[in-house]
Amino acid sequence: MFVERLRKDNPRLIEAAVSLHQAGYLLPDSYVVDLEQFRRNAARIKKEADEKGIRLFFMLKQLGRNPYLAKELVRLGYEGAVTVDFKEAQVMMRHRIPVANIGHLVQVPQAMMQEVIAYGPRVVTVFSPEKARAVGQAAQTLGKVQKILIRVYDESDMIYSGQTAGIALSELPGFLDRMKDCPGVQVAGVTSFPCYLYQEELGDIAPTANLRTVQKAAVILKEHGIRPELLNTPSATCVRTLSQIAADGGNCGEPGHGLTGTTPAHAKMELEEKGCVAYVSEISHNFSGRGCCFGGGFYRRSHVKNALVGSRADQMRPLRVIPPSQESIDYHFELSAPCQVGETVVMAFRYQIFVTRSDVVLLEGVAQGRPRIAGVYDSLGNKKELAGVETEKD
Repeated sequence: MFVERLRKDNPRLIEAAVSLHQAGYLLPDSYVVDLEQFRRNAARIKKEADEKGIRLFFMLKQLGRNPYLAKELVRLGYEGAVTVDFKEAQVMMRHRIPVANIGHLVQVPQAMMQEVIAYGPRVVTVFSPEKARAVGQAAQTLGKVQKILIRVYDESDMIYSGQTAGIALSELPGFLDRMKDCPGVQVAGVTSFPCYLYQEELGDIAPTANLRTVQKAAVILKEHGIRPELLNTPSATCVRTLSQIAADGGNCGEPGHGLTGTTPAHAKMELEEKGCVAYVSEISHNFSGRGCCFGGGFYRRSHVKNALVGSRADQMRPLRVIPPSQESIDYHFELSAPCQVGETVVMAFRYQIFVTRSDVVLLEGVAQGRPRIAGVYDSLGNKKELAGVETEKD
């Protein structure tokens, strides 16, 4: 999906991947990240957000909940992490990363509630009055008042399978009335997902019905005497989207794939952010006229199509990728032609590292042609030590 774009925009990352793999420093099933380009992308998004008055909560689950990258974003002035689930929250809390939003896609479990509220998230997103009361009870015990976001939905909204949740717009007035008798919480605003998506027919990022629901919910809050502090309208947050967010009345985005130049829009459009992530594998064997490379990093919505294969960056040849079927484990990716065992395979596709068993390898010095490994992490943000590889400290 992104390999030709990466070849055009960041060929040095491909060179780094091949050279490090062939030298034995990279194992297959590794995602390599060009830290310098990551920082440039993040700085561009932050600058634009500051100019538009938009708060930014960064999302890193797609990059394996990586604490090194989280610290880089905080250093650049990002407010904190939006933790997609409670396990990601545990990683960020362990590394003392500010938590900006927790509960948006996965609610806080009861057993973790007091620990989370004590840590001090900017907001906790809730789907139900029961969870709002649990937040309030934990906050009261701690002598605090916790700000909450309400996830809202309407009948015409898009909700992905596995993410069904929220307060119906028609039920929002009643929910707000119940919150008046819920000490320990303060309604800070509303949210939904996805509020923006790349639309193939338009050739651009455009609002979804979910955005209109957030706008209607904001009106309901005002009618109930609540001035919404946050209108959180995530998905596809990047430099291009920020102008739309501001024009549509939103004031909070959640850059994730925008940070790495890998939203669907980046595959089709010339945008500010440039690709800085590549997937590296190795030819394992050949079978029935096809090369087979090590798997482990496949995401079923990846739209992977092509790979570059070779032992030298200047001799990489393109081959078609035949990914495993949806019901199969990705032990291997198949390629459209036989290959030499041990050759490097480079791909660039839509990824979600936290649902894989891949490694995340952070690289400095890519643009200068002197790549060095700054750190190696597993898919859940835990640091690894690889034999013979010197890594920098967190």
